[in-house]
Amino acid sequence: QVQLVESGGGLVQAGGSLRLSCAASGIIFSRAIMDWYRQAPGNQRELVALITLGGSTNYADSVKGRFTISRDNAKNTVYLQMNSLKPEDTAVYLCHVRSATLGYDYWGQGTQVTVSS
Repeated sequence: QVQLVESGGGLVQAGGSLRLSCAASGIIFSRAIMDWYRQAPGNQRELVALITLGGSTNYADSVKGRFTISRDNAKNTVYLQMNSLKPEDTAVYLCHVRSATLGYDYWGQGTQVTVSS
């Protein structure tokens, strides 16, 4: 059974930082691409950051220079370090795992991030 469990969300003031974690089980973590998405009320789900098997990363323009995605294959965990947070970063942040080769396409339940002005 595949599980993705996010943690680390919360309420923070603008300019503050949060670190999200997503612990995965039931998959071959080291062979999967990991993504962080976010969805604010009334908005479409947006890809925030991704990290490949080899550790290459890509970011949405809106978070470049402020967010950092990383992975620890030994712990089956992906992280999202979020700095200089803005009110527009407020959303539910979701972890996603994918692998065309292994047939992975799974989502976590999400963690709420609220940034106050």
